Order: sequence, then C-alpha cells, then structure tokens
Amino acid sequence: MDSSSFEYELHRCPTPRPLVTLRTALRILSGVVFVGAIALGTSSARGERIKDLVSIQGVRPNQLVGYGLVMGLDGTGDQTTQTPFTVQSFTSMLSQLGTNLPPGTSLQLKNVAAVMVTATLPAFARPGQSIDVTVSSMGNAKSLRGGTLFMTPLKGADNQIYAMAQGNILLGGAGASAAGSKVQINQLNAGRVPAGATVERSVATSIGQGDYVNLELEQTDFANAQAVAATINRAVPGAASMLDGRVVQVRAPLGTSDRVAFLAGLEDLDVALSKPPARVIINARTGSVVMNQSVSLAASAVAHGNLSVTISADNTVSQPNALAQGQTTGVTNASIAIKSDKGELVNLAASAKLTDVVKALNAIGATPQDLLSILQALKAAGALRAELEVI
Repeated sequence: MDSSSFEYELHRCPTPRPLVTLRTALRILSGVVFVGAIALGTSSARGERIKDLVSIQGVRPNQLVGYGLVMGLDGTGDQTTQTPFTVQSFTSMLSQLGTNLPPGTSLQLKNVAAVMVTATLPAFARPGQSIDVTVSSMGNAKSLRGGTLFMTPLKGADNQIYAMAQGNILLGGAGASAAGSKVQINQLNAGRVPAGATVERSVATSIGQGDYVNLELEQTDFANAQAVAATINRAVPGAASMLDGRVVQVRAPLGTSDRVAFLAGLEDLDVALSKPPARVIINARTGSVVMNQSVSLAASAVAHGNLSVTISADNTVSQPNALAQGQTTGVTNASIAIKSDKGELVNLAASAKLTDVVKALNAIGATPQDLLSILQALKAAGALRAELEVI
C-alpha cells in the first residue's frame, strides 16, 4: 500500500481498519522519516521531536488535595494550644475508630501534626495504580521527620475522592536543637511519600473529538505550528491543518488502538524549528539576566555610575560632672557620606550575535544588578532589539 492509498483509507473509512493497514501505515511513516533524514542531512539532527513540542488536547493531569494527620513524631508535632484543629481532627479520628473521649478532655499532643497532602493524578490513571504524594505541615510542628501519614482521602476540584494516601514520610533534611542552639539542614516541614496514594477513581480522558486530534504547542508560534503541520503532511499527506498559532488539527483513525499507534508514530517525527523571538528575561529579585540567541544590539553609547550613600551612627554617653546636678543621657552622632563613582561613556557597536552582545555589556563593567537598569534603558532607547520580560 502506498502513501496515497493510506491517505484514502484514513479519510474515507468510518470504521477501524485491520491491523495490516496500521502496520503498513507505520512502515510508511518510518520510511518517510528515514528518507527525510538522508535528504535533509543535518536538519534532522538539529530538529526537535513533535512529542517535545506539543501536547494532545484533552490529555492532562489533575490536581488532588487532602487534609490529614501525621503520627509518630518524636515530640516535634503541633503545639495543641495554638493549633486547636489538630486536637479536633485527632478526636474525630478516634471516634471513627470506635474510641470516644470523655467530654472536656484536654489533650496535650506532641507527636501529631496536621498536614496538607497534595498529589497529581496523571492522565489515563486507573484504580489500583500508585502515585506519589507531598505532605506539608500546616501548623507549628517543628519537624515531620520519622512520621507516618494516616489514611487521607484526596479530592479533586469536583470534591470527589480520587485517591487514598497513607505511608511513611521521606524527608531530605535533618536538624537538632539544644540549650538555645539549633542546626538545620534543608526543609523539615515538608516531605514526600513515594507511591503513597492508591487511585480509587479514574478520570475519563478522550484522545481527540471525532475524526480529529488537536495538538497544542507549548508556546504560541505560527512558524512552528506551520512546521509541525508540514512535517505531518509529508508523512501523511493532507492529514494536518493549522487552526491558529498554537493548535494543529490532525485527522486520525477512529479505532482507539489504531489512533494510539498513529499518534505514537507522529510523535517521533523531527521538526526543523524557526529561531525563537528575541527575548531577555530579568529576575528582579535575584539579579539574574538570561537572553536567548536571537538578541541583537544596535549602536549606542552607555554611561553608568554608582551612587552610594553611607549613614553611620556613633552612640556615646554624656556624663555630667559630679557637682553639675545633671543626668546621664545617651547621645547619637550621625554622619552621612555620599560617594559617586565615575561613569565613563562606553560606545557599544551594533551586535548581531549573542556573543557580541555579551562582550559589549561586559565592556561596561557593570554588576548583574546594574545590568537590570542598563537593559531597561537600552530597551527604552530602542537599542536593545528584544522583548524585555521581568519576572
């Protein structure tokens, strides 16, 4: 069967095709990829797989959350006088287990902590499957190390129970304190329970609607969407079309097993991507500056100087003479010093390559914190040819 006959079968047949048709189709896909790699030379080596660029519409994980108790702590649990919900939860748990406490009983728990349990329910998860959970203290517990999570139902956004969590908490930190001194390594109030939850309810996940499957690019880009559609059409002529700059619609077989195998073949196709848009990312909290290879710089001149203001206080005591009948008072002598570093005017030549841009910015001799202001000024002057994003 040639590619044209496969296209006809894919477009015309309303029922799942026999296995021989699917195998033939996959051989066609493999042959096209192999021949394309030979014809394009290095283009397949620098390309990206479709599975790394897109996600299938409707195939998504779901977030789960639950409230529970951690037992067996070594005296590092919640202080019950400040976290009354821990005592209420503990009392309610005992009543469900058949133990009723006398009214007015005051519990002083040290080995129990109230926690929030979170997990991600992956797509196509089935009852009985195990998933990891994260346990986070919500009270004033000092540490969850050595604790055991008691049976906790995990609910979704619809308030339905989708998993049950229980197990020993694994922490990556350690700590000790005595006589007012304290040593701590990493975080002690959040841990993980590997395979700590069992799925109790599955979420229906559909692979496409009717004859079509929508592929969603991770980032909106019309050129990349066109490249993905063109790559699929080379393998299966006429199967893909662009809906917009993010979604590519693909005609796929109707049978579930045929459709899964068809998508598996598409995901391994290589796509030659276009250059990303020029972008500079600035983290104002840490002073980090990251730019991609498309950033360029127009000819400009930059002068940058540091202005520092130093305020120092000298606290002294004014002691009057013995016969002066005065009072001893404290005196604060403040001194202010202003220092301005010399900022020379630096000529920045036009730079078309990222390495030239880095050399030009290093020539200014500015610190990463100074670069935040310089890049913003260059962008305002129209000399920085890139999108400036502050996170």
